[in-house]
Amino acid sequence: MTATRLCVRVCAAAISIAAPFAAAAPPLAANAALSSGANTTDPAAPFYIDTSGLDLQTSPPTRDPLNPLYPRATELPDGAVPAIDSNGNFIIGPTHPPAAQTTAGPGLKEAGIISFTMTSADSVIYHPALVRDEQKFNEAIRSAPTVPGDPSNLLINTSHAGTWTRTVSVYVPHGYVRSSRAPFIVSGDSGETDAILFATLDNLIAQHRLPPLIAISIGNGGQDAQGSQRGHEYDTVSGTYAEWVESEVLPLVEQHAQVLLTRDPDARMAMGFSSSGAAAFSMAWFHPELYHRVLAYSPTMINQQWPHNPALPGGAWEYHSAWTGPAGPNLTVKAGVLTPSEAPGTPLIPSAPTKPIRYWFEMGDQDLFYPNPTIPDGMHDWTMSAELMAKVLAAKSYHYQFLFA
Repeated sequence: MTATRLCVRVCAAAISIAAPFAAAAPPLAANAALSSGANTTDPAAPFYIDTSGLDLQTSPPTRDPLNPLYPRATELPDGAVPAIDSNGNFIIGPTHPPAAQTTAGPGLKEAGIISFTMTSADSVIYHPALVRDEQKFNEAIRSAPTVPGDPSNLLINTSHAGTWTRTVSVYVPHGYVRSSRAPFIVSGDSGETDAILFATLDNLIAQHRLPPLIAISIGNGGQDAQGSQRGHEYDTVSGTYAEWVESEVLPLVEQHAQVLLTRDPDARMAMGFSSSGAAAFSMAWFHPELYHRVLAYSPTMINQQWPHNPALPGGAWEYHSAWTGPAGPNLTVKAGVLTPSEAPGTPLIPSAPTKPIRYWFEMGDQDLFYPNPTIPDGMHDWTMSAELMAKVLAAKSYHYQFLFA
């Protein structure tokens, strides 16, 4: 099987396991109401919040998949999924029983699953860690203030230097030929979803629908969102996370699992969920020489970067959209490098030459809408961010498949 089929085969199986994977991270309570004074009327003004197709009477708020402002999509019968080689936008229904290939079979026992631990004490790139003081999950960011006049800039005063310990789990399939360089998947947010991922790969490999490939599931650095190590790693819009994986994680994988990993970017995939989904895209965007393939569930392509970067104030929202907040320096991409731009709010994807990235991603009609009521900056709508990503990817002729679930 060619490397070109690697992404679409995994994506096809992944469609049936979107719900279990998406539920892996602790959920943020969605804010079901707009903040007082939110700009919902003037798209040209700062912090515009698009409420088209949004039903705030449901809990959590739901979206109309046929919103005329969304890119045109093909609506499929409930239970159906698009063909694996189909580009573009699709709407799927809620009925998706777990696919047979997501259940572990006897072959998984023959495969090797090796785990090892990494600590911040041994890291060069992520040492020390960020730790946010709080008693309850995300209470610090839900009560944090913003810079006066700039609700995009969240002030976190409870974060400080600390330590992290994380587990890395490596799936080595039965049939891997030692000393040969294998294709592989790097996945963020290691944990309860590993068993589903490893079982799915094991079954697809046994059915010869995938070549023997290695899966590397990396734990995050802890906590979530702004002011946390997980947020710092995943929501920062840069190539740092990919560089950390390349220089600090993959050599340990080869050492502990006794494998060789391919250097071919067509045979490498970055994968993630929510913020780690955004990180997966950043891995390929900033380092296309390392990754050409990305798979993401509910990717956080919103303004969640922290610390606030005045040169990229919209965080991941700037992948697809012009930022409309206070005036400041902006960035564009020239020859694959972020550089200052005189154009206000230049989005990264529209401003850059098309990169050799193949992207599969999904978003749900009940995905997060403004989980933090203190930042009504128009850049915290998960579902809208996915639709805008689909729009700019299509305009630049990317190979992608987007599912509105």
